[in-house]
Amino acid sequence: MALSNNVIGAINFVAMLLSIPIIGAGIWLANQPDNSCVKILQWPVIVLGVLILVVALAGFIGGFWRIPWLLIAYLVGMLILIILLACLVVFVYMVTMRGSGHLEPSRAYLEYHLEDFSGWLQRRVISSFKWERIKICLSSTDICTQLNQTYTMAIDFFNSHLTPIESGCCKPPTECGYTFVNPTNWISPINNIADPDCIQWSNDQTQLCYNCNSCKAGLLANIKQEWRKADIILLITLIALICVYLVGCCAFRNAKTEDIFRKYKQGYT
Repeated sequence: MALSNNVIGAINFVAMLLSIPIIGAGIWLANQPDNSCVKILQWPVIVLGVLILVVALAGFIGGFWRIPWLLIAYLVGMLILIILLACLVVFVYMVTMRGSGHLEPSRAYLEYHLEDFSGWLQRRVISSFKWERIKICLSSTDICTQLNQTYTMAIDFFNSHLTPIESGCCKPPTECGYTFVNPTNWISPINNIADPDCIQWSNDQTQLCYNCNSCKAGLLANIKQEWRKADIILLITLIALICVYLVGCCAFRNAKTEDIFRKYKQGYT
């Protein structure tokens, strides 16, 4: 049984290590300017990673110090956490299935429309109360001001590959026909009724297109890209955790079998 318990302890040490990419994914999301303004996914991911670390630590201690009730608690707790992680992976995939950019003539960057995204994501930004908080957060970053330092010529700007949030929040929609002065200063719209966002545009550097639906769409497109990256990490970690858990279950069963066989040989049964 000692050998099996040592195996269980070693397996749980691997499970402890597997919690690191989960926690890391949550911290990475929290440090992204857009996700730090929305604050949806990062904390569930971080909390789930910490719980996996704690449960794996319990299994590690139970394995090496031969504490059966702690091992059972580990098996039950880790199963629940694996199911929760699987649900999170599927959920992130489902809510980020929809939503992609649209090409515009003579532009390298894409335009984004709010209705293209899943209803769940839309509800995170449609509320005026929620968006006011997000807007203030976004306007306090240097996402848009950096564009003025990077692009001075219209042709360079039009041929640039802007991020979704830069495309949606830092300039007016292309179909409005505004004339480029600099990336955050546009004048003389040709068709002000082409899109409701056309009249929302402001050269006030604290306003820009932060009141536009295109900004909400650009934010969601950015979030989608980052969530998809995090979801790949979570999926790989989930598969590894399942493998580790199954090996741990086999080792625990073998340990119990060895214990019964040892007692039988000693005449206890």
